[in-house]
Amino acid sequence: MEPINDYMMNDHREVDAILARSREAAGASDWAALKREGESFLARIERHIELEEDLLFPTFDRTTGMSGPGPSETMRSEHAEMQPIFARMRAAIESRDGAGYVRAAENLYEVLHPHNVKEEQMMYPMLDQALGKEAGAMVDELKRRALAP
Repeated sequence: MEPINDYMMNDHREVDAILARSREAAGASDWAALKREGESFLARIERHIELEEDLLFPTFDRTTGMSGPGPSETMRSEHAEMQPIFARMRAAIESRDGAGYVRAAENLYEVLHPHNVKEEQMMYPMLDQALGKEAGAMVDELKRRALAP
């Protein structure tokens, strides 16, 4: 059984790697690579957030009894904080503004890195513990939804 924490941490690493490639492309004014990697990054991070908000966070709230101003609400508010940065990244890709993309990526990292640490050190382990043997079924569902169009 793969723990939720392992699966989601791996997804964080993959998304981070795509972000790094997109930043490199932006810095090198490689517009084709920026379009490919930047759009890939945005699609992956948005899918990741969707999985958390539609599946993991409601399950966390239900199984731990921590809803309202608890951990999942903090994560949701940080996701909302990221949305305007994603819009700036999209605009920079479309306008071939490498410097603008790099600035937006740096702004995103300031929010995203501590956000991921909180998820990996608190939310995901607590969810694995709360679900027990059912955590494997949750990972299967995450994988199924991640592949859905």
